[in-house]
Amino acid sequence: MNATYLATEIRRNFRAPRFLIFVVAFPVLMFLLQANVFTKSSDPEHAQIVAVIMINMMTFGAFAAATNSGARLALERAAGWQRQLRLTPLTGTGYLAGKGISGLLVGLPALILVPALAILGEGVHLDAAGWVRIFAGVWLGTIPLVLLGLLLGQFGTPESMQPINMLVTLGMGFLGGLWIPIETMPGWMHDVAQIMPTYWVLQLARPAVTTDMVVSLPTAVGVLAAWTVVLGALVIRRYRKDSARV
Repeated sequence: MNATYLATEIRRNFRAPRFLIFVVAFPVLMFLLQANVFTKSSDPEHAQIVAVIMINMMTFGAFAAATNSGARLALERAAGWQRQLRLTPLTGTGYLAGKGISGLLVGLPALILVPALAILGEGVHLDAAGWVRIFAGVWLGTIPLVLLGLLLGQFGTPESMQPINMLVTLGMGFLGGLWIPIETMPGWMHDVAQIMPTYWVLQLARPAVTTDMVVSLPTAVGVLAAWTVVLGALVIRRYRKDSARV
């Protein structure tokens, strides 16, 4: 993978106003709103509830970053930039790896700012192992979501990507438990939630703050690994199909 290309991808993302609003500001604002609507500081379980909301909004921010990378890919395809890159020494694997790693790295602001607010403003305190599990679980758990964003970008157009991203991000977030507490879901909705990769990302991190409605770590890792393999294969296949047209 080309380090210069990766650095360029990251800089381009951070310079985009849409990225700063939707990926950074929105998860932070929604965390502050939900942390003060769904619980009060006087509630005995305030810190635990806020910690669950924190994990949800960290996941949403990382997911939004992933789909943002897919939107950029659609723009590059339409502008012919992807075809130009195929004429350079940058390999197809390096191109997709750069996109994928960039999608992970640009999700870091939400993974840092939301917990910082939870600690400083909402009284969330965990041990080192708990923080490691939350951060690593959410960050690495979003790998299949990054691949999903790239897959959407390989099929979408610049005009269609914004509504597609909104539909996928908010839809999978809603059904996957990012916006509605898993504990309050009716049975049928909880069954639907388990189809969503967002649900399993939460399952990587939730055991650090609650024992309610959680599954074993191997199960969550296995499901997300399966999502990663399937989506990765689809991304590679679509890229090769596009390359064959040049």
